[in-house]
Amino acid sequence: MIRRFLSVAIFIASTVSAQDPWASVPEILARIVSPRFPARDFLITKYGASDGKDASAAIEKAINACSRAGGGRVVVPKGDYLTGPIRLRSHVELHIDAGATLRFSQDPTRYPLVVTRWEGVELMNYSPLIYALDCQDVAITGEGTLDGQADDAHWWNWKPVGKGHAPQPQLPDRTLLFKQAEEGVPVTDRVYGPGHYLRPTFIEPYRCRNVLIEGLTIRNAPFWVMHPTLCTNVTIRRVTVIGHGPNTDGCDPESCRDVLIEDCVFDTGDDCIALKSGRNADGRRINVPIENVIIRRCQMKAGHGGITIGSEITGGARNIYAEGCKLDSPELERGLRMKTNTMRGGIMENIFVRDIEIGGVQLAPIEIDLRYESESGTNIPAVRNVVVERMRSAHSRYGLYIRGLEQSPVRGVTLRDCAFRGVTEGHVIEGAVDLTLGVIVEMAPKKEERR
Repeated sequence: MIRRFLSVAIFIASTVSAQDPWASVPEILARIVSPRFPARDFLITKYGASDGKDASAAIEKAINACSRAGGGRVVVPKGDYLTGPIRLRSHVELHIDAGATLRFSQDPTRYPLVVTRWEGVELMNYSPLIYALDCQDVAITGEGTLDGQADDAHWWNWKPVGKGHAPQPQLPDRTLLFKQAEEGVPVTDRVYGPGHYLRPTFIEPYRCRNVLIEGLTIRNAPFWVMHPTLCTNVTIRRVTVIGHGPNTDGCDPESCRDVLIEDCVFDTGDDCIALKSGRNADGRRINVPIENVIIRRCQMKAGHGGITIGSEITGGARNIYAEGCKLDSPELERGLRMKTNTMRGGIMENIFVRDIEIGGVQLAPIEIDLRYESESGTNIPAVRNVVVERMRSAHSRYGLYIRGLEQSPVRGVTLRDCAFRGVTEGHVIEGAVDLTLGVIVEMAPKKEERR
């Protein structure tokens, strides 16, 4: 049943326990510690790099030397350098100085096959632009710029957007990959890369411990920008992400534990932050949730969703905290977004959000969608214990947009001291929803009332 609420204000007394879920945050933060590195610098210019030239060989030599020495910083000094993919090692910090830019090759054949995860499914594919596998203590830091150089003629044209009925070269490969996962094809036999069209992520530490990404400006990624996967102890701080290509999510921690994302700016072509844990059969095979995540003081500009959980959320999400963020752009579609379906399933629980300022969003400040992409299956998702406090929104189409399921009620969604203003069409709620509201909803004036 669809219920559309058009009242000016809705207040229902809260009965939530007095226990403060935010009391767990200090304990989580105590486990999130940035890696430390020996005080040794390895300048890529000492290994043959020069401004305006391809520095790939020099960067690799510097990383190898740093690793052999027991760790330290590989430094990219001020200048403009070209490079192919970069593979980090344990105890190595890649540091991009202020005034330095690393521009990554647009040639797909330069990116070797590695094990990676693509939209929640493992495979052998193009290496991410910066990659680490099974490492401990890795970092990418500095005040410089990483430029993926993706554009409408490179990488993004594999899935063009806004081009009407333009062909999407990635579609057959995407379809085949998902089919292989459902059939249980071994990961080593899911071979893509050259001759195929599944774009690589920008930064992907895979099965790593103690990860830091800090201070950088990252532009024009081929695909998802920061994608720590199956990692523990991850800090992402003061990073600015800019790029409006297809699926250029800003930060997608996937199946990670103990993650801090703070003081970042996202201006993206898809979700700003999207927490993930695998897709469908492959997500159930690996079965690792995204958990213990703290998001604070971030700015979200353009994007599909500001703070998103899903849609690749089969392994579940729990203990998610977001506070003190500002969201505002005519191109931002949603504030808090939770999305899955009965193919992906997944349990999303213990989601706590407070002190969020939203200038405006196209759809709604809060969306919970258990029918995302309308895929149908037998893996019933669940959403429970979601508490939103002091969220403010200036204008949107809806206040709440919730599409639940009758066979799995959305349980324990509580709003306290929230205000959604400039709402043009009230709330939309479908399916079974256990909802406790403490929210002011102010309808936008009708057009005739504005005259």
